[in-house]
Amino acid sequence: MILSDDEILKSIECGQIVLDPFDRECLGTNSYDVHLSKHLATYKNRVLDAREHNEIEHFEMPEEGFVLEPQINYLGSTIEYTETHHTVPFLEGKSSVGRLGIDIHATAGKGDVGFSNHWTLEISVKQPVRVYEGMPIGQLIYFRVEGAVLTPYSEKASAKYNDRSPLPVESMMWKNKF
Repeated sequence: MILSDDEILKSIECGQIVLDPFDRECLGTNSYDVHLSKHLATYKNRVLDAREHNEIEHFEMPEEGFVLEPQINYLGSTIEYTETHHTVPFLEGKSSVGRLGIDIHATAGKGDVGFSNHWTLEISVKQPVRVYEGMPIGQLIYFRVEGAVLTPYSEKASAKYNDRSPLPVESMMWKNKF
């Protein structure tokens, strides 16, 4: 079941959902709009290796915006810090963003119960497009969980993205055993 605007507000009031900063104007019928931060990153190497720590270079978007180019994997982040303690958050791009040819995630659109951080965005574009800090970039949709959650994400020993940071975070695939 997807939470309605009223249920999202009730979950915020009792601390089951945290959105910081929170702006009532960003609450939709059944979602909450999140915004692109000024923090972007790209990988240093053109060829990435899933078994190696692929380093990224962080940079800040200038006030006049930044032109994203095709064929480059950009990492961005949301301005909003989020926590979910009893729901599963899904991050989807806004339709207006999609109509500009911007994809905000390659595969990681689902969070976990217990996720507490800014969202790292996996941004790619179909053609060059200028983006700006603070622009609406996606929307969080919350699904109720049936049954008890035995180990929230924030308590998992295998969780690789628990360190709170407003910066985009590179892939931690290299920490897996394979």
